[in-house]
Amino acid sequence: MRVSVTISGLARLFGGDLAGVVDAARAADAAGIHQVVLPDHLAIGTRTDRYPFAPTFPYPPEEPWLEPVATLAAIAAVTERIRLGTGVLIGPLRGALLLAKQVATLDVLSRGRVDLGIGSGWQREEFTDPGAPFVGRTARLEDQVRACRALWEQAPPVSFESATVAFEDLWCEPRPLQPRVPIWFGGDASSRTAERIAALGDGWLPVGVAPDAVLVEGIANLRNACAQVGRDPSTIGVRAGLPVALDAAGRVDLGATRARAEELGALGVTTVSVALGRFLAGPADVRPFLADLGAAFAA
Repeated sequence: MRVSVTISGLARLFGGDLAGVVDAARAADAAGIHQVVLPDHLAIGTRTDRYPFAPTFPYPPEEPWLEPVATLAAIAAVTERIRLGTGVLIGPLRGALLLAKQVATLDVLSRGRVDLGIGSGWQREEFTDPGAPFVGRTARLEDQVRACRALWEQAPPVSFESATVAFEDLWCEPRPLQPRVPIWFGGDASSRTAERIAALGDGWLPVGVAPDAVLVEGIANLRNACAQVGRDPSTIGVRAGLPVALDAAGRVDLGATRARAEELGALGVTTVSVALGRFLAGPADVRPFLADLGAAFAA
């Protein structure tokens, strides 16, 4: 079982020093954590009551959100082995060529450590660019991924045409170091999400800490979707949120947390993700917790 950390809740974790994100990632790298993940929001509006995945959006509107690709580039410069993930990058807010360039550049700078977690977004207020309408964003996301795959994997010059993305005879260099950049789709447990992943992706990112029933449904749908296209389901990962167990004194219980990770593994989860901003009280807690977490999952 692999463990990743999602660095969210920046205001509480680092106070005013958001550069602490880079220090936290360096500590996670040293601790043997498999992956560091950054979420994505360009802006937050007042209608967080529209958040579709929980009764309330888990962060206040004034919460800072560092742009993930730029931040992961800074992290790449001070780390050696940890995987660099987005969770999730809102693809339709970026053009296909820009997305392909950003991800390829990060993969080159990190020497092949990128995991692209991508989704279509939920907040209408972020889609203010006339070229990125809120309606139809999921279809654009799928076309974006196909276009990026073409630019990264086909011999140039590359041409591509779909309903929402089209270009002809392009070189988009550099290309990623990885022969296939892993693309993980965020989404619900529906058969439509599973079909998208089986056709285009390498992993599923359930939203937040999903109940077991949701994971079971989603993994079953993934297996069915893979069977329909003749794909081995073991080639698709599942990264699920891991709730951190606390003892009677309110301290992190790593033994119970690891036990819960094993339960998730039995369901078919391949990687668990801990959202640091959900339970750590402040900057002094980050480095010791990461060291303990790495040790717990190395055992």
